[in-house]
Amino acid sequence: MARQPTYRGDDAEPQDAPPPRPARGTSRGEPDDTPAPGTPDAEFENSLRPRRLSEVVGQRKVVERLGITLDAARRRGEPLGHLLLDGPPGLGKTTLATVVPRELDPDGGPGNIQFTSGPALRAPHDLVAYLTCATRGSVLFIDEIHRLPPAVEEYLYPAMEDFRVDIVMGEGTGARTVSLNIEPFTVIGATTRSGMLTAPLRDRFVNHERVEYYEVSDLAEIVRRNAAKLGLTVEGDAAEQLARRSRGTPRKANNLLRWCRDFTQVHSERGVLTPTLAARALEMREVDALGLEDQDRRYLRTIIEAFAGGPVGLSTLSHALSVPTDTLEDEVEPYLLRCGLMQRTSRGRVATVRAWEHLGLDRAADGGSLF
Repeated sequence: MARQPTYRGDDAEPQDAPPPRPARGTSRGEPDDTPAPGTPDAEFENSLRPRRLSEVVGQRKVVERLGITLDAARRRGEPLGHLLLDGPPGLGKTTLATVVPRELDPDGGPGNIQFTSGPALRAPHDLVAYLTCATRGSVLFIDEIHRLPPAVEEYLYPAMEDFRVDIVMGEGTGARTVSLNIEPFTVIGATTRSGMLTAPLRDRFVNHERVEYYEVSDLAEIVRRNAAKLGLTVEGDAAEQLARRSRGTPRKANNLLRWCRDFTQVHSERGVLTPTLAARALEMREVDALGLEDQDRRYLRTIIEAFAGGPVGLSTLSHALSVPTDTLEDEVEPYLLRCGLMQRTSRGRVATVRAWEHLGLDRAADGGSLF
């Protein structure tokens, strides 16, 4: 029997969560830290999400283009063309997807949106319930769409192009195919690896937007707005401190804000997050000025102190740190590479001059050379 789809409105809660996501390390890039549906982290994140396009902070070019597309669709009275959102996790792909049905709703309501993910759709019959329950102008959001099985992907093609579903009735020689017309709807796919999408699927998305990492000023504004939603007063440059240590990712900024709120409630009689309190909270969390955590610093210190700055092989580092290689590749190295703190060379991993400086180490005392 096909799974029943999940609807979500302004105040509705998910009724049927997809199966647990696979372990990290499958995408070879930024780790997918999306909280599982129904967990406290997911509910916390949902409570802070913007509800309208005008409330979205950052991603200005994406928001501007999406605004024009939505306005044109409203004027024509048509559903929005299928939309593919590409980018690292935590940058607002799901947020933009939840905004779209609200913007298209003629009555200004929450609109209709169904949630699922690529790994949850194991066979074509898993997709049938979502397609037959679609209403005109509704949205089907497919997270991790690059992980759709080939059979499900091919079954989705006629639904996206012709708004038609082919259902096989019976078995063997007595089987017959029934073609059902469905209401025009919009598929919004989110992916952290657009290169893993097949060309036929990618080409069926009329709109393709890539979300990028946020500027510190935008993250600070997000922190201030979300602090107000949480009833937390932020003074001085406390919001900027959180923004600078959030790795350009709103989800990490929200997680740090959640920790600072707890810290403030325990250590402040006034319940106000001051710059001093923010610094103490982040120090206890072991998040430094660049957003590096303890494991990141251990990684760099091992390269510098145990291997004279490198080069050193990944497997050697894995044994030295007692951390699996896929964890290092997927969770530690991407941000260090982005910050210019280490390099991947043909001979192995190398710590850059900036890494030595950030850790307060003297290169001259260690031989003065990285090689």
